Amino acid sequence: MILVLTNERDLTSDYVILELERRNLPFVRLNSERLSESSIIFNPTWGMDGWLVETPDIHLDFRAVQAAYFRRPGTPEAPSGVTREDAAKYCRTEWGAVLASALNSLGKRWLNSPLAILAAEDKPRQLALAVSLGFKVPSTAISNDLKSVIHQFAYGPVVAKTVREALIDGNDGERVVFTNLIPDLSELSEDAVAAAPVIFQENIEKLSDIRVTVIGEKTFPAEILSQELSETRTDWRRGSNPALQHRTHCLPQEISALCVSLVQSLGLRFGAVDLILDHQGIYWFLEVNPNGQWAWIENRTGLPLTSAIVDELERIAK
Repeated sequence: MILVLTNERDLTSDYVILELERRNLPFVRLNSERLSESSIIFNPTWGMDGWLVETPDIHLDFRAVQAAYFRRPGTPEAPSGVTREDAAKYCRTEWGAVLASALNSLGKRWLNSPLAILAAEDKPRQLALAVSLGFKVPSTAISNDLKSVIHQFAYGPVVAKTVREALIDGNDGERVVFTNLIPDLSELSEDAVAAAPVIFQENIEKLSDIRVTVIGEKTFPAEILSQELSETRTDWRRGSNPALQHRTHCLPQEISALCVSLVQSLGLRFGAVDLILDHQGIYWFLEVNPNGQWAWIENRTGLPLTSAIVDELERIAK
């Protein structure tokens, strides 16, 4: 049996569920934000994976799980009958702890384990590993010291991006912090830079952006024609413009092999690798998302990502 762990609003998981149904493979979809609506029991005499979760709709025995996909799980909510905030917080904490223990019990049965995903999200580690494997990596400084940054890059131009948190939740709602081009570092305030470390990188003149989805031993490269629209030239995510063109891309074998090596070195079977292709035909590594989105790429390019993910889950289950 295959476990798909996600949340009830995750449309990407629907692609996987439909493919599992098409292949007549037994599965359970667990929307973890609703975990407190279930009956759960752990019996250590059943083993480390001796967890049993039951709702009116599912019967999930963790001992029967042969492969699992950690997609976009939701944080367990407090039961609807718990109205006091202190009690609700306690319930959320306890359900979260139980969920983490249950998930960790699956070990190597994950496509990507939660612990491996957490470790792989370390961007400094990603950059150092990419350099060690032989990727071309833009000159980089992660710092809150503007003088040191200017010493490394002179006065620019550079791009700046967050080390971790790209989503800010403020009084006016959520907003995304995109990668920004800084033509002249002297325009920055020392106090503003000192407030928190930032990733500064040399600005590579792009021909296009390349998203390489690695699944098992296979790579699925997509080219994003980011330079055709003014708002997407620095960060192709900006604007979410439906006119932004995507197409399949023929990746050199040595770059494809590097992408697979990088993902495997991070203890993953799935990874979304972001590269830049410059005007000289050189590929530059930016980062890897260990649990990145991929359904939009399949829709735009026809790359068979859903099928490859289910193929990999079947291999794990054997």
